[in-house]
Amino acid sequence: MTAAITLSPSAAARVAAIAAKQAKPAVLRLSVEGGGCSGFQYQFALADGPDAEDSVAETAGVRLVVDPVSLDLVAGCIVDYVESLGGAAFKVENPNATAGCGCGSSFAV
Repeated sequence: MTAAITLSPSAAARVAAIAAKQAKPAVLRLSVEGGGCSGFQYQFALADGPDAEDSVAETAGVRLVVDPVSLDLVAGCIVDYVESLGGAAFKVENPNATAGCGCGSSFAV
């Protein structure tokens, strides 16, 4: 299935580095769960590969996979990796979010 999501080059490089250290495939799973300070929160985990119904985006040989339920909430988003004085983290730029929080890991639609 073609992705409605994008993995930035910096995020792809970071996933590749983490996966190499853990001797796992370079596949990052993004899922959305209820909770967080704004109603929904992003969850990231390395995956062995996509499930049959997943949407898959690929950048520089690294795959970003999202399940169909989560995709409804993150369609059109860009997953980036940002390093700043406050630390380094994966960041989701989500055009569907109507509100967010200061920590950047939860959102509302």
